[in-house]
Formats: sequence, structure tokens, C-alpha cells
Amino acid sequence: MISNPIPWPGGAKCAACITFDMDADSLIHLAHPNDGHSRTAAISMLRYGPEIAIPRIVESYRQLGIRQTFFIPAWCIEQYPRAVEAILEGGHEIAHHGFLHEHPRELSADEEAHWLDRGIEVIVEATGKRPRGWRAPLYNFSHRSADLLAERGFVYDASLMGDDQPYLLQSAAGQLVELPSHWGMDDWPQYVQSMDLDYMMPIRAPQEGFKIFSQEYEAAWRHGGLWIPVVHPFATGRLARWEIMHRFIEEALERGGVWFAPMEEIAAHVQDVVQSGAWSPRVDKLPHYPEPVQVRRT
Repeated sequence: MISNPIPWPGGAKCAACITFDMDADSLIHLAHPNDGHSRTAAISMLRYGPEIAIPRIVESYRQLGIRQTFFIPAWCIEQYPRAVEAILEGGHEIAHHGFLHEHPRELSADEEAHWLDRGIEVIVEATGKRPRGWRAPLYNFSHRSADLLAERGFVYDASLMGDDQPYLLQSAAGQLVELPSHWGMDDWPQYVQSMDLDYMMPIRAPQEGFKIFSQEYEAAWRHGGLWIPVVHPFATGRLARWEIMHRFIEEALERGGVWFAPMEEIAAHVQDVVQSGAWSPRVDKLPHYPEPVQVRRT
């Protein structure tokens, strides 16, 4: 069902990375700049991520012997150094996810570049190296984002939804590996309900909410795809939900045929097979449209 599947390392049937967006309470302060500090219950819900869930997740990964990727707004890196230290000590990748989870598509050109650069500075200070990957907060990749990322030496993006496997983004400034996911692999529709964040969905039982992820995994495993859940420590990192995820990873590793790896390693593999001629990817030229589309009556 994938017409041109990428060859994965070691003959694996699929590649997988559980990408946690550790947004913490940046979401409240962005959504409610005037009174976010007073929304204590919402803040406590979101702080559960770095304070409780991150140590739990990192310990699971240690037990399972895998390394993965965490997308973290730079403000959260500064606010929660213990969580960041735990992630780095586990050998995991920290990737760029904005500064205060600002939405690039809603910013001016100067603002988008400024906050991208400020985030890079914070990540370099915390990790000792420049970020290789980026995910636009709320998937709000703008018509400028590809150029800005390529100019700054990013290797991959993880914001878009255009395929079941990696592909390339080509802009005027250069080329990026796109490691796509989609809303069906995001835990917000399954587990998040918050009046303070204006998001009210019927919360599913942990096992029911996880079915969508496991069914997507089975399809990726059968057809050679890429399995990238987009999940959040305050949501999927909750006790019953993470227990199910831990058990799933354990069973997937026992079954075999899957390559769990950080996103930077998946992107590097894509570059290797492209450069060697072992695989020819689909290339998407950005921006898709240089200006607003207008339809005129004739």
C-alpha cells in the first residue's frame, strides 16, 4: 500500500519514535497572558508533565532500552531543568518546539525568526549542541518556516502530515527531511479536556484511547511506514495511560521488526539512503502557494 517504501535499518518493517511535546504550562500563559498565572488547577495539570510524567517515561525507556525524542519549548527548558537533565541523562534527543509555544503562522516574519533563534540559544546552552529538528507548535508551520529552518542548519521537520513515511521538503533556502505524523496520532483528541485551554473532548478510557495508536502501528508495521505518535507528558504520561504505552512498547520489541530511534537518527538514515541511491523519496516544494488563492468569476 506504500508504493515506494523506504528501506529501514536491519531489515526492520517500520521505524518508530514516540515524540513527547513537553509543553507544560507554557500553554496557559500563551492562551491567557493576563491571568494565566491565576489558573492554578490548569497549571497543576500541565506541570504534572515535567514533574511527574517525565521521570516515569524516562525510567520506562531505560528499562526498555530505547532512546526517543522530546520536543520542548525553550521557556519550558528554562523552567524545568530537572526534567531536561533526566531526558539528557537517558540519552534522548531534545528538539525545538518554539519558545513559549507561540504559533509561527500567526507571527510576523521578524517575530518568527526571533523566537526560532531564541529557542536555539536556549537548547545550545542546555544540551551543548544545536537542535537538529523542529516541530511547529500546534503544527502551525508557516509559509516561511522551511526557509528559516534550512538557513539555520536544521536537518528535519516534524510538523507536517503529507505522507505515511519520510519525504523531503525543498525550499528556496535548502532541503529538509520531513518526518510526518497526523492528528489521528495526537493524544489531545483522546485524553485532553480543559476549559482553560478551550478544549473540551469526551475523555476516553486509557485502553480505548490507545486503540487508535496501536491500529496505526499495525498498519505501519505491515506496510513499511513510519509510526510517530505526537503525545504530551501531562496527558499520555498519566499513570494508567502510560502503563498501557509501556506494555505496548515491551510487546512491540519482543515481536521485533521495529526500529525505535530518536528522530535525528531516523532523519540521518533517510539522508544516508538518499545519498547512496538506495531510495528515492518524494520531494515537496514549499511554499505550496506563494500568495492567497483567489477564485474569480468569469
